[in-house]
Amino acid sequence: MLDWNDLKYFVAVARHGSTLAAGRALEVDQSTVQRRLTALERHIGRALVQRHTTGYRLTDFGTEVLEAAREVERAVGEFEQVLAASKRNAAGVIRLTCPEPLVSRLTRSGLLDRFHALHPALHVEFVMSDKYVDLRTGEADVALRSGDTDDAVLVGRKVGDSLWAVYASRDYVARHGKPSSIEEIQAHPLAGFEESMAGHRASQWLREVAPDANIVARSGSVLGLLLSVKAGVGIGPLPTALGDSEAELVRVLGPIPALSRDWRLLAMPEIRKTARVSAFFDFIATEIEALKPIITG
Repeated sequence: MLDWNDLKYFVAVARHGSTLAAGRALEVDQSTVQRRLTALERHIGRALVQRHTTGYRLTDFGTEVLEAAREVERAVGEFEQVLAASKRNAAGVIRLTCPEPLVSRLTRSGLLDRFHALHPALHVEFVMSDKYVDLRTGEADVALRSGDTDDAVLVGRKVGDSLWAVYASRDYVARHGKPSSIEEIQAHPLAGFEESMAGHRASQWLREVAPDANIVARSGSVLGLLLSVKAGVGIGPLPTALGDSEAELVRVLGPIPALSRDWRLLAMPEIRKTARVSAFFDFIATEIEALKPIITG
């Protein structure tokens, strides 16, 4: 019998191009990936990959069966998600993923206290990340997310506007002044994101408007970016909800239209239909006006 679990090693090698990278992604050692891939090829009786000095390439047969293997991976992932959701249904847990800076703002606002008072059998747990958590894997049930996404699988609704502006500390402005236009940003030292956040819209925008800028501080999170700007090392883009709430900061430009996006509440369709998640969506729908100052400022 085919061990369906072996297919994930084949898909991971196809996705990452090497057994080493596949092992890192699957959190196993390289030898395990090689062993399971070899076992799969032996069972099938045909080679799936060709080994080269620069990595692994799919054979014609490997290319032919890859999409079917991906479908199995997706089906298994969905099945595991349903199992996990079933456990959380029984426990009344709603795992909400959102950027770390929002957690304290949501907590202090009293919004979640009102939800728990209305639904005492339900409990919201935070999954904090400035990067998108993949809801298909079951790492979270609901996402409060802004920005761009090409994931057409998720369902949800807009709950507010995500606005960004450029900020500086009051001390920085006193010492160096502030830009009067976007074109002048390049003349100032900048705080930005590190390479792991290169796809973030703020990173992309800075590369476009200030390609030769002096980046003096890089961070992997919005909170780290906030601390860099507060320290006065340079100016930088921040969400208005965060920047405007800091007395030490001055908004020097913006909001920046190119950085504006929608805040949305999202979930996988099958999870959206569960009683606990439906209760959370319905509650948020009644609290839109209270939520807007938290996420927009």
